[in-house]
Amino acid sequence: MSATLRDVAEKAGVSIRTVSNVVSDYTHVSPRMRERVLAAIAELDYRPNPIARTLRTGRTGMLALVVPEIDVPYFSQLARDVIDAAGEVGYRVMIDQTGNDHEREKELLLGEKRTMLFDGILFSPLVTRAELLEMKRPATMPLALLGEHDFDGRFDHVAIDNVAAARDAVDHLLASGRSRIAAIGAQPEEEFATPRQRTAGYEAALEAAGIDVDPELMRPSAHYGRIDGYEATVELLRMRPDAIFCYSDLLAMGAMRAIFDAGLRVPEDVAVIGIDDIEEGRFARPSLSTVSLDTPFIAREAIRAIVARIDDPSIAPTQIVAPHRLLPRESTAAI
Repeated sequence: MSATLRDVAEKAGVSIRTVSNVVSDYTHVSPRMRERVLAAIAELDYRPNPIARTLRTGRTGMLALVVPEIDVPYFSQLARDVIDAAGEVGYRVMIDQTGNDHEREKELLLGEKRTMLFDGILFSPLVTRAELLEMKRPATMPLALLGEHDFDGRFDHVAIDNVAAARDAVDHLLASGRSRIAAIGAQPEEEFATPRQRTAGYEAALEAAGIDVDPELMRPSAHYGRIDGYEATVELLRMRPDAIFCYSDLLAMGAMRAIFDAGLRVPEDVAVIGIDDIEEGRFARPSLSTVSLDTPFIAREAIRAIVARIDDPSIAPTQIVAPHRLLPRESTAAI
């Protein structure tokens, strides 16, 4: 028979409450008392009962992370960083994906099917601004939004400044001597925050440089994969751009392949830059210039916000902007 809290308490000569405080990592336990309890736990090989703990505290020690596509490198890295950050404060993370399905996003945001499993949800949805504004905060489930949204004010939110990130990328292309700069990733039929904001940054950089925005040099992309970047670039090359700004690194990887297949060179004929800083881009030849989004920062701040809300649901929502940085590499080298 496995050891119980009472067995540990009797072995250590303390109360059951003290053992519970140590197991729960409660801070207000003296070092000497903690050592006695931990020694008893080790000797008896005590294993906490998660079901009993949930019934006692109302908490599971579990968080949910919901992303559009886990196989996209950016979201894979974000998931890794969230798991690491959660582990540092004693939480475990279960990952789910929506497959870019709006109805599934709404179900996960608003539904009550999963509320008994988790203490909180970290969510990186692709809902439109209008849809987000329609949503009511779940009454019993702490929620933190990650990344790609306009500030809403009703939710904890760790955001990316997509306008500034895009502008930095295009400013870099301009500084390297390019002037006929194309863009891949706009979604004019949708109101998703990411493409809309990155388009705004692209246009602002050109306008500040005195260059007219040419709609013929802008290609929409329903998805941000390699094949999407490849196909868009095949069309763009007819317009003879000297640089392409891609709204993701995967788009940029596809763009570079299309340029090579057309018998052209990167960066000599066409420079390419993306956003995300995925590992594949660092080892590509030429290596891909990009804007790095600080996923460890996003993860740490999101975990900090969700844990604070779990402890006190009445606190005001936090709104934090994550830093980013330009990483010039071979694909945009000056000519």
